[in-house]
Amino acid sequence: MSHYVIGDVQGCDRSLAALLRRIAFHPERDRLWLVGDLVNRGPASLEVLRRVRDLGPAATTVLGNHDLYLLARFAGLPPKDRDTLEPVLKAPDGPALCDWLRTLPLAVYDGTHLMIHAGLMPTWTLAETLARARAAELRLQGPDWGRFVHGLRPHQGPDHETVAVLTRLRMLTDDGEPEWRYKAPPEHAPMDLTPWYLHSALLQHHEARVLFGHWAALGFRQLPSAVAMDTGCAWGKHLTAMRLEDNALFAVPLLDVVEGGQG
Repeated sequence: MSHYVIGDVQGCDRSLAALLRRIAFHPERDRLWLVGDLVNRGPASLEVLRRVRDLGPAATTVLGNHDLYLLARFAGLPPKDRDTLEPVLKAPDGPALCDWLRTLPLAVYDGTHLMIHAGLMPTWTLAETLARARAAELRLQGPDWGRFVHGLRPHQGPDHETVAVLTRLRMLTDDGEPEWRYKAPPEHAPMDLTPWYLHSALLQHHEARVLFGHWAALGFRQLPSAVAMDTGCAWGKHLTAMRLEDNALFAVPLLDVVEGGQG
């Protein structure tokens, strides 16, 4: 049995299918972790959702910010620019797929690896991260989930903060506060901003090896006690898998047609 982690798919189903063939993935034998953002930007979010859901227990996915945006759209939020989610919202099984998304975790820990979509606050321990994630997951699975996803802003409460950090964080200010707008490579950042992973006590204490995505400009990087997995497939680059047993890498190019000149 092999255990693979895959970066942000973002609606690129042809690339995902090719990558699964590249690693000779077999759901009865192997296990797959996906770091979130299954949907949006690419043209085939519906097909990606169906493919991953149909893998059943062979695939484990955490929610990313684009997955939460799909839930907000399903709950009535108007579309934003470069939204490619209409096929999901109009599909006969769209409601069932969104209900399945709501059951997915925000953080997963297997005793060695912690998988999240984006980042961690400096003081969060492994135990606090998992507890915070579980509390927010219950909100997403509860009766008021629609109102909750409509108001996912970090200052509206602890669960909102948890979701924002786990699905959107990249940089921190000198005061240790999140900076939500910066998306470029960390080497080009203003002097008063640094990547979250340089401040994380969880990483400094080696409580787990953290697997994350969300940051296409960061690309694939093996960091001390962390691995960045978003290699920008929807931006015309690659979709990447890493085999956790030996850190072997496998990648395929963008094979889907993405609007906006991105492939």
